[in-house]
Amino acid sequence: MAREKLKEPGKLLDGIDIFIFDCDGVLWRGDFLIPGVPKVLDKLRADGKTLFFVTNNSTKSRAGYKSKFTSLGLDVQPEEIFSSSFAAAAYLEQTKFKDTGKKVYIIGEKGISEELDLVGIPWLGGEGDAGKQADMGSGGKVDVDHDVGAVVVGFDRHINYYKLQYAQLCLNELPGCEFIATNLDRVTHLTHAQEWAGGGTMVAAVSGCTGREPTLVGKPAPLMIDYIAQKYGISDRSRICMVGDRLDTDIAFGRNNGLKTCLTLSGVTSEDELMDRVPRKKGTEGIQPEFYVDTLQDFLSAS
Repeated sequence: MAREKLKEPGKLLDGIDIFIFDCDGVLWRGDFLIPGVPKVLDKLRADGKTLFFVTNNSTKSRAGYKSKFTSLGLDVQPEEIFSSSFAAAAYLEQTKFKDTGKKVYIIGEKGISEELDLVGIPWLGGEGDAGKQADMGSGGKVDVDHDVGAVVVGFDRHINYYKLQYAQLCLNELPGCEFIATNLDRVTHLTHAQEWAGGGTMVAAVSGCTGREPTLVGKPAPLMIDYIAQKYGISDRSRICMVGDRLDTDIAFGRNNGLKTCLTLSGVTSEDELMDRVPRKKGTEGIQPEFYVDTLQDFLSAS
């Protein structure tokens, strides 16, 4: 049943072996832990559930996310964490990009470069281009490395015109250069005080100057669930539940890939939007979870 508020946790928990949680807006907002999260995770583990944490935020590598979990008092193992920065590296590894001898140009932060380093893929750009300015004087130009074979675009708090020009030259002028997006999230939670422009902003800018659509590796694309299912030998996806705060990424990711879904109202999506009492954001039309909760704390409610 779509959009059923979870009042009896057993109705969901008894039929699920594996929970996949989004992070921003589900476990925390900015650097603030959402109340009840540690107890919920402890209960699920005590009940024999397997937990994974899948985030579209590319600013951190898996090691970086492990540090954040630890700083918030959450005991999570590195192998339980999957970020869109990891997904970008996994995609390039699966497509044997390293065999081409090419490099990656990064619009994004250190999460992407750290994950590429782990799989031995050379890269340039990223945080190293944060302060660069394009020469737009008479005859000015940006010179690019002609060995760039892919441009990976993720969330970048230091986006600038130089990076956009570099990316468009690579994609428009270098034959076969691939355009890869870690995620298309329109907004994100940099602080708990408000929503901020998300990684989709940077991707849209590159799409706008190239006329190209990217290969998406983050949610709702299937790459991360396919990777998890293959790595851990998961055959029955109906016993996996995706828990997230976004309809167009988290819930679409679950519904498109055969998972159960549960929306939490602690992040981006409001109850009014979910119940169609206000107009839906573009891209969320018709997407419904099986269940929804106010926060993860509802998993602890008495049945």
